[in-house]
Amino acid sequence: MNSVSTTTPTTTIDQVLDAIKFNDDGLIPAIAQQVDTNDVLMMAWMNADAVRETLSTGQICYWSRSRGQLWRKGESSGQIQTLKEFRWDCDADTVLLLVDQDGVACHTGRQNCFFNAVREGEVSVIAEVKIDPKELYK
Repeated sequence: MNSVSTTTPTTTIDQVLDAIKFNDDGLIPAIAQQVDTNDVLMMAWMNADAVRETLSTGQICYWSRSRGQLWRKGESSGQIQTLKEFRWDCDADTVLLLVDQDGVACHTGRQNCFFNAVREGEVSVIAEVKIDPKELYK
């Protein structure tokens, strides 16, 4: 599956922005899923500028609510996500990003952000740290 980078025309980007529904804060939830394994990697937020940048560059860009700015995934850690396909749900209020994850997705050094689970009535950590977080953000 080819990346959508530099192949998404402005008119298509405008169509997407018209189709999806941002919340009152101008944000939409974005779920990142590894394209070849279907592993759910993370959930973050996007605003219109993040959607536009993601579709025009093919590199995933989110909106950081804590920093109040665009967050280009992997900009500081090197753990980038390359967009393979951009989807939205039937209510147009959530987007699904099929990505090729380079390295780990989670700032904790795990492959994905969903490493806490309830199994057999107990809370468990179900994924090991693959990269020391101190190494990710030198």
